[in-house]
Order: sequence, then structure tokens, then C-alpha cells
Amino acid sequence: MRHREFHHSERIGWLRAGVLGANDGILSTASLVVGVAAATAARQEVLVAGVAGLVAGALSMAAGEYVSVSSQADTEQADLARERTELATHPKAEEDELAEIYMRRGLDAQLARSVARQLMAKDALAAHARDELGLTEELTARPLQAALTSAATFAVGAGVPVLTILIAPVRTLAPTVSIVSLVCLSALGAIAARAGGASITIGAARVAFWGAVAMAVTAFVGRLFGTAVG
Repeated sequence: MRHREFHHSERIGWLRAGVLGANDGILSTASLVVGVAAATAARQEVLVAGVAGLVAGALSMAAGEYVSVSSQADTEQADLARERTELATHPKAEEDELAEIYMRRGLDAQLARSVARQLMAKDALAAHARDELGLTEELTARPLQAALTSAATFAVGAGVPVLTILIAPVRTLAPTVSIVSLVCLSALGAIAARAGGASITIGAARVAFWGAVAMAVTAFVGRLFGTAVG
């Protein structure tokens, strides 16, 4: 039976976009909701703000992630195109470069040369992409996947405070949204840490702490401006 090792780095592409989207969805929408709730007691106004934050945030996350990852993909393609040209015009120099990389990793000169020659004979571009540029199939930039993942997870995360608005008592709207959102943020931080092989406690505490700070600040601002307007 073939031995298959699992590495946490294999999840880094979707994990980053997913965690960022869900975390931002909960935190930004909850902070917006808490700020508006602190300024006004009308459930309808708070709900409109929450839904608007959900839609605008999801679209913004998708656009931002797509542009960012597309830039990364463009850079990767430019590097591969340059490497393809170098392989076509200076194959011996490229073989020397690959052999030198393997020598720096601990192989003797003869073995490094043999490995470089054999890998280039099989797929020269793949060998240089992996060992010279650090590009692998698992970590390749995928703009559309990243954009859709970010938008979907943001919407799911933002749905937490929005749904809480519908069921929470009007008089305790701000604290209820804060508590529910912080619990969900902590759970998200723990899940992300677990998936990435890190400490669950640290992951949960880190997200909860900054979430509490963000909501406390927006609540203060909302109450300050609400009082001033009133």
C-alpha cells in the first residue's frame, strides 16, 4: 500500500481565504450592528444596516481577493514565462543553476548534477518552477476560487449577527449580538487553528480578543454620536 502523508500546508489556499472571509464577515458586520444599535433602539434600522453590511462586504471581499490573487497569478505566470525562455536559450546554464540548488541542500556535486539532468529531461519547467521559484500545484494562485470562497464565507459569517438581530430582544440588541458574535469568532478561531495544526486555545483567544476590541470601539462611537444627535 502506498504511504500518503498529510501536511497542513496543503490546506493553506482555501483555509486562508475561508477563515479571512468568515472572520471578517462576523467581525465587521457585528461591529457595524453594535455601533448602530448603540445609537438607536429601532430594530428595523439595525437590520437594514446589518443586511447592507453583509451584501457590501461580501462583494468587496470577492473583488479584493480576486484582484489580489490575480496579481499573484500574473507574477507567477511572468516568472514561468521567463523561465521557459531561459530554458530554451540557455539550457546548460539552467542545468547548472538547478545543480547548484541541490548542492546547497546537501547533495554532492556529482549527484546534484545527475538529479538536475534527470529532472530536466522529464520536465525542465516543472523542476525549475518547484525548486528555483518555489511554485507548486498546491500553492498555485487561483483567483476565482479565492474570490468565491471569500464572498461565500463572508456572507455566512455576516449572517450570524444579522440573524441575531431578528431574534434578540430590542432592549438588549447590542450586548446579545456582541456575545453571540464573540462565541462564533472563538469557535472559528479554534477551528482554523485545528485545521492548520496550531494551538486551539491561542487561535480562539486571539480572534475573540480583537473582536471584543472592535465591537467595544464601535459601540462607544455609536453611543457617542447617537447621544450627540439626540
